[in-house]
Amino acid sequence: MKRCAALLLLALGPPVLADSSLPPAKLAYTQLPDPQQEAAAQKLMTTLRCLVCQGQSIADSDAEMAGDMRALVRRRIASGESPQAVRDWLVARYGDYVTYDPPLSVATLPLWIAPLALIAFGLWIARGSFKRKAK
Repeated sequence: MKRCAALLLLALGPPVLADSSLPPAKLAYTQLPDPQQEAAAQKLMTTLRCLVCQGQSIADSDAEMAGDMRALVRRRIASGESPQAVRDWLVARYGDYVTYDPPLSVATLPLWIAPLALIAFGLWIARGSFKRKAK
């Protein structure tokens, strides 16, 4: 019984210690003082995917990595880089997945063709179904 209790305590301890002591990602970094640069940074952040959440942009995500990416975007824009240069740097570092609109390439071709193929297949099935009902 004592061994079960000890194992249970050992199993429950690490998740408590895994919590970050950093402030929430949305509060960790301040906005840029120049409103035009901040607007450019915000616009860019909405087009970049959070690599942790994967369904949210880095502008919306609370993940620490998204906070770090927001700070990086702001820092690079504040230093005078264009949003496109920052985006290109992030794509070079993290791959096309970091963007919501991957370019057409051999690797992303299935992503572009699959929806069209599924729509065509659905129309073909519907056409066959309607033909059977008409007879």
